Parts: sequence; C-alpha cells; structure tokens
Amino acid sequence: MQSFRLGSIFGLEIRVDLSWFLIFFLILWSLTESLFPRVYPELSEITYLFMGVLGTLLFFVSLIAHELAHSLVAKVKGIPVEGITLFVFGGIARTRMDAETPGDEFQIAGVGPLVSLILAGLFTLIAWLGRSASWTIAVTGVARYLASINLLLAIFNLLPGFPLDGGRLFRAVVWKITGDLKKATRIASWGGQFFAYIIIALGFVQLFNGNFLGGLWLILIGWFLANAAEMSYQQHLIRTVLQGIPAKEVMMPAPETVTSDLSLQTLVDDYFLHRRYQAFPVTQNGDLVGIISLNQVKETPREKWQQQTVAETMTPINDTVTVRLETPITQVLEKMEDSGIKRVLVTRDDQLEGIITGGDISSWLRRIRELKKVN
Repeated sequence: MQSFRLGSIFGLEIRVDLSWFLIFFLILWSLTESLFPRVYPELSEITYLFMGVLGTLLFFVSLIAHELAHSLVAKVKGIPVEGITLFVFGGIARTRMDAETPGDEFQIAGVGPLVSLILAGLFTLIAWLGRSASWTIAVTGVARYLASINLLLAIFNLLPGFPLDGGRLFRAVVWKITGDLKKATRIASWGGQFFAYIIIALGFVQLFNGNFLGGLWLILIGWFLANAAEMSYQQHLIRTVLQGIPAKEVMMPAPETVTSDLSLQTLVDDYFLHRRYQAFPVTQNGDLVGIISLNQVKETPREKWQQQTVAETMTPINDTVTVRLETPITQVLEKMEDSGIKRVLVTRDDQLEGIITGGDISSWLRRIRELKKVN
C-alpha cells in the first residue's frame, strides 16, 4: 500500500494510506451535506462545514485511539509493534507476531472495543454537559455524532468474524478450548467469511430497496472482510510454516554478481537483458558492497545510463539487506519488508553465500504445502 508518515505516539509510527483520503472526504461530505443539515436544519453552511471537519477529524482520532490501545497492550505482552496505519476501511496495528497465549490474545483484542465504548461514554457526557450549559449546537451536535459512531465502532468490531476484534476474541476462546492456535484461526476465519457474506447479502438488499450508496458500502465492506479473513489465515499459516526455518534452506546459493564500476548501460545490455534476475549483488575488488535492482535502474534517467555507474546507483550493504545463514526466515521477511528492493543477501563472514527474493520464499512455501499438505 502507498502510505506516508503522519507522526508517532508513544514510539508508535502513525501512517496514512492514500486510500484513507477516499473515506475521509466521503465522511466529510456525508456529515456536511446530509447528516448535520438533516438533524439540525436551522444552521448555516459554514457551521455545517465546521461540524463536518471537526466530526471527521475526531472520528479518525477515535480510530487511532482504538488501534493505539491494541498496540500498547501488545507491546506490554512482548509483541513487536511497528505502528498504526489508517486506510479506507479504518485502521490496523502493524504487529510482527501473534500473541503467545489465548489470554494475551483476548486482552489485546478486547481493549480496542473497550476504548471505543469509553469514548462513546465520554462524548455522551460532553453532549449532556453542553446541553446543560447551553453550549452551541455545533459542539453538542458533533459530540452526539461521535458518541454514536464510537458505539457503532465498538459493536461492529465485536462481531465474531475474524479478523475483527470480535473474531479475535472468538479465536482466543477456541484456542483456549482446543489448545490449537492453527485450528482456532481456521475456525475464526470461517466465521469471518460467514459474516462477510451476510454483510454482502444485506448490501444487495439495500441496493434492491433503492439505497444505492448504503448498499454499495455494505458490499465493499463485506468483500473486504471476506478477503481479510482468508488473508489473515494464510498469513498465520506462513508464519507457522516458516517458524525456525533458516535462511540457508530457502536462499539461491552462489548468485551471479556484477562489479561496482559497470555503467548502467552495460549492466542493462549485458545482464538485465540476458538474465531472468531482477537484481544483482554488487562486488568491488571481490568484496560485497551492495545490491542493485532493475527498478533502481529504471528510476534513473536513460540519458545518464552511459555515465552513471552501478556504485552510484546501488543500495549499499547495511543491516537492512543482509542476513546470516542461520537467520530465521520470519526475520528475513521483516528485512525484505523494510528494504525497498524486497531482497536480502545471505552472508557468512562478510562473504556472499546466497540471495533470497519474495519469489524464492513463495516457491519454497508452495513445495512445502504440496509435499506436506499444510492447510
């Protein structure tokens, strides 16, 4: 996903996916042009705009608070959390591992809806105090909206459909009963897809009843949840299968290298046009110094290819693109995610031993699933 950094809270990076702007402006439009004018018909257009902007911004602050609660409890439980990303269907806390016990999973999942319920109560109190103190309706009206939307957010997230919070609570209960996280995840994933199909069906009912926009959104939300449920289960399988597998079992050994003094034109003519590889390790006087990818060359203006060298274009060796032979593949995946070139080099005593790409891991996983029938 394309995203940008918004800031950080408690050491957690807050990122905004570009798809977030779609829902941001849709909510802003619906509040400014529909909800507030219908509920409070006596106000001015400027007031509706003020209420819409304030309500939309505080709604997303509520989402951040919801995800922040998940993240902070996860960190307390020893789970690495990269940060929070806002996107078109809400927000997500980016963690790098699952909870280790059903109890931890239950607490991490349950705290999000709890915070939303607390926020609903807080905004209800603000609205009540505002009416009692004769505050402007622009403030009390936004507070009432935020109270209701946080209540709906809590209720929706408590639906027992994975990967919603309710689905994770359900998984924690099944995990506790069966003692099998994989089975619990599969059952919770089925539950998530079941609820997703119900939401899609309700969306079509709305369409047939003339509510085109509401029906379309229900269908999109249902489709997203169905895919998210399946993807979450597949991600869990991948983590389970890759746990403890060292890099040396997945890497392509003795990869072909290029020298740092090559021009980009020579690199293209003699290597990229005659090989199937999308990247090459770079050496200088026999020492590994970096890696260069086809995308890096493509991003360089073509008129500079004759003069610009590989050394001037490559990604230098650092700890984001190199791993050791014994490094677990789960850590390799993390480094691939952090690296813009989506590849890592495998070294031993600073000497190149192999290279791992996303395709290598996918091929290895496919063989494992075919031979061992992992599902």
